[in-house]
Amino acid sequence: MANKKTSYPAHFDVDYPPKLDRLSTFFRVILAIPILVVLQLLYATSTSNYMSENSEQVSVSTGGILMGLFFATVLMILFRQRYPRWWFDFNLELNRFAARVSAYLLFLTDKYPSTVDAQSVHLDVPYPDVKNDLNRGLPLVKWFLAIPHYVVLVILSIGLLLTSIIAWFAILFTGRYPRSLFDFAVGVGRYNLRVSAYSVLLTTDVYPPFSLKK
Repeated sequence: MANKKTSYPAHFDVDYPPKLDRLSTFFRVILAIPILVVLQLLYATSTSNYMSENSEQVSVSTGGILMGLFFATVLMILFRQRYPRWWFDFNLELNRFAARVSAYLLFLTDKYPSTVDAQSVHLDVPYPDVKNDLNRGLPLVKWFLAIPHYVVLVILSIGLLLTSIIAWFAILFTGRYPRSLFDFAVGVGRYNLRVSAYSVLLTTDVYPPFSLKK
């Protein structure tokens, strides 16, 4: 009996829309500004200015909530082998919200991003069993191990920008998002989530596959 292939412990998908609104698509960047401001406030970093001994102004940038949670989670897994559930839930819901904003901005849906409802964007990351499933020392080096994936993501992001421009024109003329380009965009989102689950959210020790497929 063949072994059943198990999926990666981070799931992302978007329902394919049979028809998209051309007018909304044309003004998408403008329409998305308010929700992008909200998202930016959640991701924002702060900058503090100090005077050096030579009377020169020095600016120091500090990470926002997400950066603080990342380092706090590293310490908790390393020293206590715990991942506080409320930290996880906050990270998960924030990533779901960001995914809805991205899907809207990339023309994958006409539904204005909700801060609560899943809408047509589906993102899920299972809560980890830290003591049984996570190596307590691995979070210290995951960022390094994931470097090949960061390189791939840069290349994929360039491709996504180009295909999104093509999709924008296609929607304006036909009202439809070409299915192959849609699947590529969703695949990039899926790839990005897997890398994030491994190296940022720290919810799994399973190394992400170099694949856009489910």
